Amino acid sequence: MLIKAMRLKKMLSLLMLALLSAAGPVSVYAERVKDLVSIQGVRDNPLLGYGLIVGLSGTGDKFGSAAYTEQSMRTLLAQYGVTVPDSIKLQSKNVAAVSVHATLPPFMKPGQTLDITVSSIGDSESLRGGTLLMTPLKGADQQIYALAQGDVVVGGLGAEGADGSSIAVNVTSVGRIPNGATIERTVRNSFGSNSELMLNLHVPDFTTAQRLQAAINQAFGEFTASARDAVSVGVKVPPNAGGQVAFISILENIEVTPDEYTARIVVNSRTGTIVIGNNVRVLPAAVAHGDVTVTIEENVQVNQPNPLANGETAQTPDSSLALEEEPGALETIKGGVTLREVVDTLNRVGSTTSDIIAILEALKQVGALRGQLTII
Repeated sequence: MLIKAMRLKKMLSLLMLALLSAAGPVSVYAERVKDLVSIQGVRDNPLLGYGLIVGLSGTGDKFGSAAYTEQSMRTLLAQYGVTVPDSIKLQSKNVAAVSVHATLPPFMKPGQTLDITVSSIGDSESLRGGTLLMTPLKGADQQIYALAQGDVVVGGLGAEGADGSSIAVNVTSVGRIPNGATIERTVRNSFGSNSELMLNLHVPDFTTAQRLQAAINQAFGEFTASARDAVSVGVKVPPNAGGQVAFISILENIEVTPDEYTARIVVNSRTGTIVIGNNVRVLPAAVAHGDVTVTIEENVQVNQPNPLANGETAQTPDSSLALEEEPGALETIKGGVTLREVVDTLNRVGSTTSDIIAILEALKQVGALRGQLTII
């Protein structure tokens, strides 16, 4: 039996060259302020609730395995004047306990609706065909901000045969309810009450913050904006909410050219994906890499007993193991090379993605790699 690492050099080379050819000359384009920043204090708020989905076709929580489902059913019935004796065990095969979560965007008002997601907490097989009963959704302050209810839409599909065989497509224990929650309370924010807004960059960068300050001052006048650090830029705004809306409408459409990102290489060790930023450079270094081939041969020795003896024929396994290592070619990497030259050199030295990952890590250890190496 021959075990040998399969080479992916051709596929990797074509992929890298395709990406480089598609990118062409690197250009930095101007972006709108609304795509670069967020306004401090104006953000989404997560909501969470616990509820029951009813009407399932025998795919709910199994009897006796989820005590909280039965307890929730008793509490729900008690609210409507139905008392169930403790001696009677409630069947939960058509009911599933679920967590309900949603995201409340800023400035949403009572009466508006949200999409919600429901996820099974117990051992329900599928939420398909179920209906979520009225569930309060709370924020981090434990206040109720929305009420959820509605029919669940499940994208997955599952089937099971009489012999125990089953098949599932996607996930059937999670579903969504479009417009399933009605907002009951508004989240307070400080918009309109301050004479200054704080803009926070999505990607911290001193150069981009300075350019943002200059672009705003050019549009609205000197000293309107002031960069505080690599993230925040303070902007003076009109004192009333109406004036701030008109001001921000103009502000968010100003175009700013962000600075190039830090030189970085991102490696996904699980999938073998390697993404190399354009600004990555290397110092002079020499790299050698070789392949290892392991050969295993399985033979069977047959032992015959003496004809006059009462022994039995026996088979004895005989394995031979050989290891052959091909000498690695020593490749020299010039200093200050470009991304294309780095990829071409690594393809000549190591053929598989795992080889290239190992070489990049080694270059970083010796200090020859100029860029951040991030392994995820």
